Amino acid sequence: MSEDVKNQLDQIGDIVDGKIEKAFNAAKDNAKGEVEESLKSEIKNLTDKFVDLNDRMDKSEVNAQKDLDNNTVRSFKGALGKALKDGAIESIQKGNSNNAKFEIKADMTIAADFTGDVARVQRIEDIKFDPSRATHIRSLIPNGSTDSQIVRFPKESGYNDNASTKAEGAALGQSDFDLTATSIQMEKIGTTMRLTEEMLDDTPQITSYLSARVPSKVLAIEDNQILNGNGSSPNLDGLFTDGGAFTTTSSGAFYQSVESANEFDVLVAALNQLAGLNYQADSILLHPTDFHKIVLLKSTANEYLKGQVMSGLQPAILGVPISINTAVTAGKFLVGQLSVATQLWIRDGLGIEFSRENSDNFEKGFVTVRAVERVGVSNYLPSGIVQGTFSTAKTSLETP
Repeated sequence: MSEDVKNQLDQIGDIVDGKIEKAFNAAKDNAKGEVEESLKSEIKNLTDKFVDLNDRMDKSEVNAQKDLDNNTVRSFKGALGKALKDGAIESIQKGNSNNAKFEIKADMTIAADFTGDVARVQRIEDIKFDPSRATHIRSLIPNGSTDSQIVRFPKESGYNDNASTKAEGAALGQSDFDLTATSIQMEKIGTTMRLTEEMLDDTPQITSYLSARVPSKVLAIEDNQILNGNGSSPNLDGLFTDGGAFTTTSSGAFYQSVESANEFDVLVAALNQLAGLNYQADSILLHPTDFHKIVLLKSTANEYLKGQVMSGLQPAILGVPISINTAVTAGKFLVGQLSVATQLWIRDGLGIEFSRENSDNFEKGFVTVRAVERVGVSNYLPSGIVQGTFSTAKTSLETP
């Protein structure tokens, strides 16, 4: 009901009440108790108008309710039930008709009206999985191939330097050096898994998935070995294990000389330690958390210092590129001239094989998948690497 119609009805009702009261009072004053014809006519007109407006109002409410019913979203089953309840087939039930027809306005939905996989399902063939490391540690150091189980290299273990200026006729000082043969073994890294023949036959993408996924997992183990292997077979010689330690004693060039030392200061001090040994650093290895911590460093004026780290797409410190890799333990760092300090040797490249020749595979219908490689790491020059933990290094740099 509109507010305007309500107001009109209220006004007419008040006027009719007033006219009736006036007619009643006039009748009492009239000796015969009669009401003037003009007043009776006026009351009749107002009453008719009131009735007309009230009828219009009732029709408006009925139509509004119908519109609401028509706009109510029903399932097909719900709409059919309402039609039957409203007497759609009442004439047939009473025997007055042989047929009945009625219209059902309903919104049919998959959730309300479909049972089972009625709608066609589109399947995506590729198997989805979280990404592997985009860069493996082997890509950051020199690689070499070998057909031997053992790689041996000569290494300078001592040098006695007696070179000096001499006067004419004076004997020159004798220098000598010691060489030691150092050997590393090729170690096997790999894994196996058993799959049923049905998995391979009924899942077309499983072979390509395994060929991509399994090797990346093996390379993740290789990453950890190249960085942290303890050198005891079957482990590799790790860079953090063999590399030179960050100097935290008073022999360090910046020992207790940096105010409010941070991660950036530690890396600069490590670069200086290498430079003091005549090495030219070409790599900095950091965990993503430590790198982004450096990016968030601010000056005393609350200004970011990332301009000293970010230059173009390749982050670097003093021109030395930073490699961000989750294989590095958070809180640790490694700086080095890796191009000369170390090398990865590959005896058998990483491969993936499928075979039924394993245990009772043939009897039970299994296929064994194997991913394996044979590799070794030779750390030629441990002094060309500086590694450490940020917390310890910052403490040694901090002014007392």
